[in-house]
Amino acid sequence: MKRQAYGRDVGLSLRMTLTMFLLGLLYVGFALVLFYALHTSLVVLVVIVVGLAFFQYFTSDKLALKAAGARVVTPEEAPQLHATVERLAAMANIQKPRVAIIDSDIPNAFATGRNQKHSVVAVYRGLLDRLDENEVEGVLAHELTHIVNRDVLVMTLASTFAMLAALITRFGLYAGFFGGFGGGNNRDNNNGVPVWLVIVVVAFVTYIVSWVLIRTISRYREYAADRGSAVITGAPEYLMSALQKITGQMAVIPQKDLREVQALNAFFIIPARFKGSISELFMDHPPLEKRLAALEKIAQEMGRPVS
Repeated sequence: MKRQAYGRDVGLSLRMTLTMFLLGLLYVGFALVLFYALHTSLVVLVVIVVGLAFFQYFTSDKLALKAAGARVVTPEEAPQLHATVERLAAMANIQKPRVAIIDSDIPNAFATGRNQKHSVVAVYRGLLDRLDENEVEGVLAHELTHIVNRDVLVMTLASTFAMLAALITRFGLYAGFFGGFGGGNNRDNNNGVPVWLVIVVVAFVTYIVSWVLIRTISRYREYAADRGSAVITGAPEYLMSALQKITGQMAVIPQKDLREVQALNAFFIIPARFKGSISELFMDHPPLEKRLAALEKIAQEMGRPVS
């Protein structure tokens, strides 16, 4: 495989389109159930759902950075990191994103932002301290590929939908335990089933379906970003070494610190845990072994030996 400018992944684009279409259908159905169960205005529901989507769209990068405790740095504050990002962005033919650093010992990184103009690559101090220059380059190229593919926005919006369904489930259970929505007047629908129970069941099903869709696209987008890193750098072994080192170093991070950042797991290059899931279906990242095997195949196609 000849080295070339990295283009968008068609397979990922199709999966993202299908995922957002299915999530859209799911939430239209969810909104209609709420409209029927609560006897509220459809206009109010539409305004709330659309308002939340717009809020998430325009603030996704800020919310992610705030959740991680990230600080956007200038080229003067982190000259080598900025230089590497700028060089890789030029090779990927995209606008250079902002650069942020998180002062934490966790070895990780992620990208966020609704488009290339408003994108950010955030790197944990622990990653910079533990990886060599080539390995950091492989990780940064991986994150830039997420920006090229625009999968960060899809993941952010999909995660917001799932979070909304989870909140409604909890609220429905709370309301059911303490008298239902609006007390006795709205406790039952026409079939005698409590309104709060209908809402809880529908919200729970919505959350489960969203959760599965998110993890399915999340695993594929990691493969796509790994491939992008290999093509941009021309050296798949950089990322292979980085993935192995990050996974190994994650095991020495205190569990308390890992739990504090698990909300960002879907965005990390390696999830903030080192115990595997029972089934790949429930994982937000592909197994390390499969990622390494895919990268090794790319290396062979490039004619680069991997020890």
